[in-house]
Amino acid sequence: MSTNKGPPHTGTSRAAVFDVDGTLVDTNHLHVVTWWEAFRRAGHLVPTHVIHRAIGLGSQDLVAHLLGPEKTLAPEETEELSTAHKVLYAQYFERLSALPGAGRLLRRLADDGWTVVLATSASGEELSALRRAIDADDAITATASADDVAEGKPAAEPVERALELAGVPAQRAVLVGDTVWDMRAGSRAGVRCVALLCEGIPRADLTEAGADAVFDDPAHLLASLSRSPLA
Repeated sequence: MSTNKGPPHTGTSRAAVFDVDGTLVDTNHLHVVTWWEAFRRAGHLVPTHVIHRAIGLGSQDLVAHLLGPEKTLAPEETEELSTAHKVLYAQYFERLSALPGAGRLLRRLADDGWTVVLATSASGEELSALRRAIDADDAITATASADDVAEGKPAAEPVERALELAGVPAQRAVLVGDTVWDMRAGSRAGVRCVALLCEGIPRADLTEAGADAVFDDPAHLLASLSRSPLA
């Protein structure tokens, strides 16, 4: 699902592209637990710390990454796992909470002239629940969701789609995310990358994956805008 408030911005416009899960909304550990349970029910014991490092990949890529080539699943088995995760995770939709400063950060950037676009693997009811938690729809120009791309992060396509929606070239854009998959996608799309530590990925991993700057959470980034790539 993509939403766009108006025609693409041109000229001197700038785009701030945001991942959502773990960057704006505190969800990564909920995804870990619900993926762990989905795998367990299907007879696969996958340690939670391994799942944690895979959060941010699309469902099909996550399953393949975690089970490895020695446990290749039929497409219908992967779909069953993904569906189980979605059902388990959906129980939290009404209780999702934004990370500190998330809504204020988006509004500040919009007020400063940035075109704010979300780039997320979520879609449908899940995306709606995430946006309710952020509570800053007035600051969000567009959303590039899983429905809009053929390949998810770490492919560049989600970020490139977000830039298309914003009408802004890569050199006028910054990606904000919390996983190595976000940083790799942003780097491949040619944008500067800002990483947040709030969902537990080590600073060194994020920097190695392409982060130009690292902050604790949205509130820390908001307080540090003048010394960030979003200055």
